[in-house]
Amino acid sequence: MIHRRFLAPFLALLATAVSLAAADRARPRNVVIIYADDLGYGDVSCYGAKRVSTPNIDRLAKEGLRFTSGYATSGTCTPSRFALMSGEYPWRRDGTGVLPGDAALVVDLTRVTLPTVFKRAGYTTGAVGKWHLGLGTAMEQIDWNQPVGPGPREVGFDYSFIMAATADRVPCVYLEDQRVVGLDPKDPLRVNYKEPFPGEPTGVSDRAKLKLDWSHGHNMGVVNGIGRIGYYTGGKAAQWVDEDMADTFTRQAVAFITREKDRPFFLYFAPHDIHVPRVPNPRFVGKTQMGARGDAIVQLDWEVGEVLATLERHGLAKDTLVILSSDNGPVIDDGYKDAAVERLGEHRPAGPMRGGKYSRFEGGTRVPFIVRWPAQVKPGVSDALVSHIDFVATFAAMTGQRLAEKDAPDSLDHTAALLGQSPRGRDYVIEHAGRLALREGKWKYIVPAPQGVAVQKNTNTETANLPSPQLYDLTTDIGETKNLAAAEPARVAAMAEKLTALQKAGRTRP
Repeated sequence: MIHRRFLAPFLALLATAVSLAAADRARPRNVVIIYADDLGYGDVSCYGAKRVSTPNIDRLAKEGLRFTSGYATSGTCTPSRFALMSGEYPWRRDGTGVLPGDAALVVDLTRVTLPTVFKRAGYTTGAVGKWHLGLGTAMEQIDWNQPVGPGPREVGFDYSFIMAATADRVPCVYLEDQRVVGLDPKDPLRVNYKEPFPGEPTGVSDRAKLKLDWSHGHNMGVVNGIGRIGYYTGGKAAQWVDEDMADTFTRQAVAFITREKDRPFFLYFAPHDIHVPRVPNPRFVGKTQMGARGDAIVQLDWEVGEVLATLERHGLAKDTLVILSSDNGPVIDDGYKDAAVERLGEHRPAGPMRGGKYSRFEGGTRVPFIVRWPAQVKPGVSDALVSHIDFVATFAAMTGQRLAEKDAPDSLDHTAALLGQSPRGRDYVIEHAGRLALREGKWKYIVPAPQGVAVQKNTNTETANLPSPQLYDLTTDIGETKNLAAAEPARVAAMAEKLTALQKAGRTRP
């Protein structure tokens, strides 16, 4: 029998032991985030696609938890990736719009980041694929012929194999641990986003010779017969071949898992698919009836399958938490004449939703979101409201860490929702594409945009930029077709007031 004066300390010790045991059970041995590019809610078969088959992604969903209300923070790539890494809404910070390939790093290195959360918990961290968060500093121009930093290493990654921005932007080279891969020092690489280099081809001067023509923009420097955004010269031996990009990134992701298989690791794998230019490997060409865009989806599914197979081969699948999602919604014509529009057919890239990339309608930020962790997560479907903004706080909690007050100001711990232990996630999400929108429960409020363009001409995307407030009931109108703002003025006013308060607060984490 325990004496009364020892009872309280004993109970406290017991509670601590129980808490530590629970935390240990909730801590995965490894974490892999597969962050696809421009993949829409309706682009994979487990979310309803009929004209393209994605068996590996479908298997991930069958063996894990498929979310119906999973959100990226923004309708474009750089801001979404910034939020995922930092736990801060990108609209709070200047310079987090879509970056050129020679932009400075936009991540605040004085705060905790997603990879530093894992490093503090003893994980080895790796980044493979698209970066698009800037490199170097604003104080000096990047010298691509020297180690390039700050970058992934300073953000918290022990290893990185990346492209600087996107494949439609120069420089068209890979960087491994801050050095350009395969660069010949006798052929120095130079980049310029303002004017062409004399004697180098451009998408305008050499348009007739291009193997993939451009529809808008993408007509500056030419690499691999494809016009890009920005100009550069030199570095010929280091230039990538677009058709081999999926193989290259996947090979590096597989190699990282294989190297680190005997110790805990976090892998951020960011394939370029299905972003433009869509130039899938020849073995995927013709796999769908939708042309290059459909074939790129099949290629992405193969990449996912290779990662899953590697985990299984090394006996890691059961206790590895895998998340698959996308940085924003879909876009069809995003600058190249790849027949994506003409061959779309009945396929609906955003599923039942309106809008897509660049849009504040649901199609812009509600994306595929799948979590698999066989040791902890029961397979199923969840309607919980979850967002990439919460990854920093959620994984900090999952690994037993407390965040400092300045860190991840908008990130909340939603471990229970992410692991399927609770049907309730966030109370609200803030959606962003230039301007803001607020989803709270079933209601969606879109801030008026008096000077906004309702349809982006080049991409034919409905932006949701209308001069009057918009209010939709997403339970009965997921396609956002019936604006209820006039019938619900009090609700519009309340949601507008809440959104304004959240903006002014500077943070949403208590």
